[in-house]
Amino acid sequence: MSVCTDRTDSLGNTDSSDSTTICAVIPSYNHSAKLVQISAALLAKNITVFIVDDASTAEHSTVLAEISDGDDNIHLISHQINQGKGGAVITGLMAAQKLGFSHALQVDADGQHDLNDIDALLALSAQYPLALISGKPVYDDSIPKGRLWGRSITHFWVHIETLSLKVKDTMCGFRVYPLATSCQLINQVSLGKRMDFDIEIMVRLFWRNVDIKFIPTKVDYPEDGQSHFRALHDNVLISWLHTRLVIGMLVRLPYLVMSRLFNSKPRSKSKPKAQTHKNQTANKVEPGVTHDDN
Repeated sequence: MSVCTDRTDSLGNTDSSDSTTICAVIPSYNHSAKLVQISAALLAKNITVFIVDDASTAEHSTVLAEISDGDDNIHLISHQINQGKGGAVITGLMAAQKLGFSHALQVDADGQHDLNDIDALLALSAQYPLALISGKPVYDDSIPKGRLWGRSITHFWVHIETLSLKVKDTMCGFRVYPLATSCQLINQVSLGKRMDFDIEIMVRLFWRNVDIKFIPTKVDYPEDGQSHFRALHDNVLISWLHTRLVIGMLVRLPYLVMSRLFNSKPRSKSKPKAQTHKNQTANKVEPGVTHDDN
């Protein structure tokens, strides 16, 4: 999908001669039941789809292969070893940038996201192409209370880590990444590869003055849904992440304070046009990690 945008100022707008190329990245681990519907909805909007099979069982991997076979606009990338949701998203983002896409829409494979909000996400991304655009969940009674409380605790710590109330939700996996800044971060920092990924990449992009904008979106927890969130393991993982991010905030404290005072923003970068290519294996697109900036 290609979108032309107009340059207006330094807050994330681009020149009208630029064209953003948008794809979708779907991490999947033993989630195949709703991928036909999700892929069809994306293809109907002329959005190329990257499905990252994170070492699913043979039953689910077979379904994913059937979905991608015969359609040049669906790329299936398979991990031989499970890397976690974050690891799958990283593989998809790096593959998308390698093929020349400028932006990637992340969509979960479990059907929780309201696909009717795709147009709103993409429209806001077209208006602010340098920004990270994310959904801000609107829940119904289906959300488990423990998950709701857990998200509230994460929101509290993120406000401390960013010294800002602008970052309204870091756990929603329905978002549009600007690939230039996102992949640069991935190449420079060893990010968490499991349930900590969504939180960490948003906080670190915010530290780098990437603007973050939100739209409200409905999120469901269907009764027949399957969650890979491990209550003890992932909560410990996220708690350790917040410990590291608070330390990172303290290291950056003078810069963060000055940045908030002067509201500095990054300048726009040129965006490559998308090329076409068919299925890849994950070892062809493994991101290189050079250092960790705390």
